[in-house]
Order: sequence, then structure tokens, then C-alpha cells
Amino acid sequence: MPSISSGDLSSPLDGGVDFGSVKTVPESHAWQEPEGFSLESSDLDGIPVIDLSTPWWGVAREIGRACASWGAFQVVNHGVPDNVLKRVEEQGWRLFSLPPDQKLKAERGPDEIAGFGAPRITHFFPKRMWTEGFTVFGSPLEQARRLWPHDHMQFCEVIEEYQSEMKSLTVKLLELILEWVGAGKEDLNWEVGDSSGVTQLNSYPSCPEPSRAMGLAPHTDSSLLTVIHQSNTSGLQLLDASGQKWVTVPPVHGALVVNIGDLLHILSNGRCRSSMHRAVVNRVHHRLSFAYFCFPSPGATVEPLIGPDEPTALYRSVTWTEYLRIKGTLFNNALFSLLLPDSGFSTRLQQPFSLLPSQSRPSVMQESH
Repeated sequence: MPSISSGDLSSPLDGGVDFGSVKTVPESHAWQEPEGFSLESSDLDGIPVIDLSTPWWGVAREIGRACASWGAFQVVNHGVPDNVLKRVEEQGWRLFSLPPDQKLKAERGPDEIAGFGAPRITHFFPKRMWTEGFTVFGSPLEQARRLWPHDHMQFCEVIEEYQSEMKSLTVKLLELILEWVGAGKEDLNWEVGDSSGVTQLNSYPSCPEPSRAMGLAPHTDSSLLTVIHQSNTSGLQLLDASGQKWVTVPPVHGALVVNIGDLLHILSNGRCRSSMHRAVVNRVHHRLSFAYFCFPSPGATVEPLIGPDEPTALYRSVTWTEYLRIKGTLFNNALFSLLLPDSGFSTRLQQPFSLLPSQSRPSVMQESH
């Protein structure tokens, strides 16, 4: 798998802040909306909830509408057993309940993907986020063995089963989206079934001053698709098409959230909208979420699918290795950097800079690292 820009990899306690003991939000974690840019928050106009057990052509059409309007949707009757979701939650609580010194044994290093660490987007922002995360790529055995030398197999078995279920679901969803786009698997230069996955376990502890903290800052995902299992407390928010209102995605029993990522935005030639999203925190409830990021097979080139209804490519093709490097430099401006000169400004993509504090906007560089 290509390396992912790791950014600022602090300790699981995020620079020494013990989320469970502080009575006020420290200055290092104190956020405010960008000056002159006030965002409302609403949960009245929720994203679509789509039943995957309905006929194939109808599901593809519903998913396509959601991809175009929201860049996200929830799915029910998705085939992932309830007991798998329950067990991964149990292991998540077990993981994040470990004492700080134990977590440090599985802290990810500068060149590592897996383990405990701060969000990879941290270095794009002047303030830190109210969260800790644990990344799994492939087998979790190495990191789990560090955390539980004599009792790690249960964690490994649950995570591996969860990853297997998520891969099966993302393959099904990609095939449905290709159906809506009017393309087939044969139109890709990589196999849908060979897609890769990264699992991210996120913990958002209760916060004494939630209006002054940010769980996870606004961003789009670099993936094709991201499938998210939320615990019973809401916190995930999507930016609506107007770019002026955050919409809360409430947990629906048995449902999974699906976010469209940047690579699928490119592959669909902008017909599927990469969703800008963030996570907020709660004064009372500690929230967990479990995200599975689906990427194309290693070495794959992602290029816009064009046809009679989409005769002109809006974006240049890019290998996903290259895109991860671009994203690691330009962050939320990465998609704009791939617009072709003759395409004009794509109205299907939100201008992301308004969501970033001015002092945190990444510079546009000719080379990515």
C-alpha cells in the first residue's frame, strides 16, 4: 500500500491533555468558526436512508441521487450482521479504555500507518482536536500484541471479521454506483474486488465545553468510499450543497453511513460529490465511530469515466499513490489542483477554503511530498 502522509503524530493523549480529567478546554484545543463565516447546524433535512434489499436498478438510482446531491447516504439491510457491529463496538470501548501508558506501546511512528495517533490532518490546523484514533491496515496483530501481550486474539478476530464484512459491502456499493454512472467493471483499469481498506477506530470523549472544541476538523476523504459505523451518540456532520449549513447525521439503528471520497469524485467525473464533513463533540456522551476507507487496488490509476452524457473529462487521471501525496500537501484543495484547464470551474465541488481558518490554509506547492 502507498504510504499515507502522517502529519503530526502526537501521543494518544494529544500533547499531554488527558480528556477525562480536564475541566475546561485548554487553549491548544480551543476552536472558533473562521471570522466572518457563520455556519448553522441542522438535523431537519437528513441524508437519505437507502434499503439495499430493494431491486438492484432502484437501489442504484437512489444511491446515484444521494451521491450527486449529498455525497453521502445511509444504508440499511446491508448484509453486515448486527453482532459484528456489536462486537466491534465492544472491542472499541476495550481499546480506548486502556490507560495512557498502555496505549503508548502501540503509538504509530513517523513512517507507520497502524497504531494510535492524532488525526493525520492535524498539521493543517493551528488547534488540536478532541479525539484520539487507532488505525488498522491489514492484520491488527502486531499492534494488538503490544497492547495485550496475552489476550489479543479476540480483538484481532473481531477487527478482521469487521474488515472482511466492510470490504464485501464496499465492493457491492461500488458496483451499484458504477451502474448509476453507466459504466461497468470492465471500464476500470483495476479490479473492484481487489480494492484495499484501512480501518480507523475513533474516540471522541465527552467535552466540558463542546462549543469551543472540534472532534474532527472539516475535510473530505481521499478514499473511493468511506463506510462509517456510529455508536449511539450523534457527532458526524455533513456540509450541505449550499456550503452554509452543517447537517447532523443521526445514528439509525442497524444503518451504516457511506461517504463519497475524492477518488470516486474523480472516477465519476464529478457526478458523485466528495462530501465535506466534520465531527463535533458532546458534553455528556463519549462517542465512538468506526470508519472503513476503501481504496483502489495498489498501483491503480483513477481516471474520469466519460460517455455520451459526459463527453469531457473534468479532471486529469491520477494514480492513487500520487493523489495521497497531493492530498498530503494541498489538503482540501487537492481536487481543485486536478481540474483540467479546459474544464472550467466545476460547480459540483465546494470551495473548501472558507471552512479553514486563514492561518491554517495550506500553500499551493508545485511539488508534493
